[in-house]
Amino acid sequence: MRIENDIKLGFKDVMIRPKRSTLKSRSQVNLERQFNFLHSKSSWNGVPIIAANMDTVGTFEMAGALAEHNILTAIHKHYNFKQWKEFMNNASDKIKYNIAVSTGTSDSDAEKTAKILKAFPKLKFICVDVANGYSEFFVDFVKRMREKHPEKVILAGNVVTGEMVEELLLAGADIIKVGIGPGSVCTTRVKTGVGYPQLSAIIECADAAHGLGGQIISDGGCKIPGDVAKAFGGGADFVMLGGMFAGHAQSGGTLIEKNGEKYKAFYGMSSETAMNKHVGGVAEYRASEGKTVEIPYRGDVNSTVLDILGGVRSTCTYVGASRLKELTKRTTFIRVQEQHNEIFS
Repeated sequence: MRIENDIKLGFKDVMIRPKRSTLKSRSQVNLERQFNFLHSKSSWNGVPIIAANMDTVGTFEMAGALAEHNILTAIHKHYNFKQWKEFMNNASDKIKYNIAVSTGTSDSDAEKTAKILKAFPKLKFICVDVANGYSEFFVDFVKRMREKHPEKVILAGNVVTGEMVEELLLAGADIIKVGIGPGSVCTTRVKTGVGYPQLSAIIECADAAHGLGGQIISDGGCKIPGDVAKAFGGGADFVMLGGMFAGHAQSGGTLIEKNGEKYKAFYGMSSETAMNKHVGGVAEYRASEGKTVEIPYRGDVNSTVLDILGGVRSTCTYVGASRLKELTKRTTFIRVQEQHNEIFS
């Protein structure tokens, strides 16, 4: 046993200090970025926000809406091949350019992913997703995926430490998902005591990734547009959103009416709800690590997207960043006192 005494910070623990700016308007800020990827040797240009690969968020309908803003969607892994075929036959090239095929690490997951990629070669991204990215089996799976799909961009995670970011990049991943436990419907920290404050995880993992020429995704913990800006300011190349994209017309889940109000269910993919739906229940050897909530129905996702993008643009104007790429270079975080944290809760 050992104790680390270094201060670790979450989004609530900091604010961004304003700086002198020559920008006259938010409209002058360019939120699109172009990335060249480490192993696939391909590139992508767009707004580096990703809808999470949850069945209540990463839907085909969500992909269609977000592609209009050049935003990515990690399509959840529970669509079958027939559903993929129906979707892809009607999807525009812009949508195909902005989606990732999600997979777990089972043989059946790998086989289905290979079948989808063979049928639709324009698809560029593979999202290899597990709750715990620290296992040797996961690293080996990433290596196998790189061997089978050398030209694809591989997203892999989740981890929260620099050394594991480096190991996954060296194993063949291009982009590493960073975050254990910060999600609004994730209960990993409650059930296991394991986790890492998200902002510190971003800062440390970004430093490790960028040293090798890779990128990271901040996955989880963003509740408001200011959190998204802080994630980018901390060095995240991409920001993955779950709860902020839940509850919309394009989100998964049945629309529920209670006392004249409309809601949609939102749950973690390790929750009892998700496991009952997809694998027949919670296995005896494990506990669920997610919860189910009902989110007030928020209509079309477009208004939420504009709110998020407007918030990040405003952040950029406060610190004088004309491009999103410049935000991390222009960001100075100031720690806030504990009694002020309630403002951001």
